[in-house]
Amino acid sequence: MKQFYILPNPGKDRTGEVTGEITRYLEDKGSTCRIIRDGSELKDGADCLIVLGGDGTVLRAARRIVRHSTPIIGINLGSLGYLAEVGKDAIFPALEQLLHDDFIIEERMMLEGKVIRKGEVIAAGYALNDLTISRRGPLRVVQFESYINKEPLSRFNADGIILATPTGSTGYSLSAGGPVVSPSASLIIMTPVAAHSINSRSIIFSDKDRIRVVIGEDRLIRPETAAVYFDGEDETMLRNGDAVEAHRAAYTTKIIKLSNISFLEILRHKMQLT
Repeated sequence: MKQFYILPNPGKDRTGEVTGEITRYLEDKGSTCRIIRDGSELKDGADCLIVLGGDGTVLRAARRIVRHSTPIIGINLGSLGYLAEVGKDAIFPALEQLLHDDFIIEERMMLEGKVIRKGEVIAAGYALNDLTISRRGPLRVVQFESYINKEPLSRFNADGIILATPTGSTGYSLSAGGPVVSPSASLIIMTPVAAHSINSRSIIFSDKDRIRVVIGEDRLIRPETAAVYFDGEDETMLRNGDAVEAHRAAYTTKIIKLSNISFLEILRHKMQLT
């Protein structure tokens, strides 16, 4: 690799010290470096996007460069992450591996979602982790109607519903009782949040399935208050009758993996199993 872009999280590298050190190191080795503030500034032809921050910063970058094929490597300026695997104390050995092409690239599936209101698309986006529909406002549940490939599946009341990728299975979906899935898998996980039904559990669908979730009518005919989020961001407010549709995206996120640490080893560390 010779052409690098660096996307720092200003909240994690407040002084720009880490960004500067990486830039100088790579340029001293004969590489070209460009610091960007938003993933939309990325140009085709870059060998690698170095993301400084944590898993949240990597997720944001993945959405912003979704139409590029540039691989991403995350440098975690906090604790060990699932996506940002390089710790602050291992930056320069990691850069040497990049310069010598000593790495593998994992392709992670993404979700493409859109919000439909009265037949019109009012919002759309991509997610590497999940699309989440959550209640807003007063402490009352929302009625959800779900359809798979246009076929009705279920109707239930809950605080929310999560549509997660395998990468997102270790995030919000897991905390809501969803299964842990290897990031190399290709599937979609639907997990209700605090559902008011003993039959509402996580369901795993094929990556070829298309999911539609409709905000139902409140039992007291009051306007529902809910919102949909793409990887926890890009909020869109929802009304009764609005539909959120999701399916596997045509694009993938390419994650650079440097170490031999397996997904299971990271999982054991996160869950404090060892």
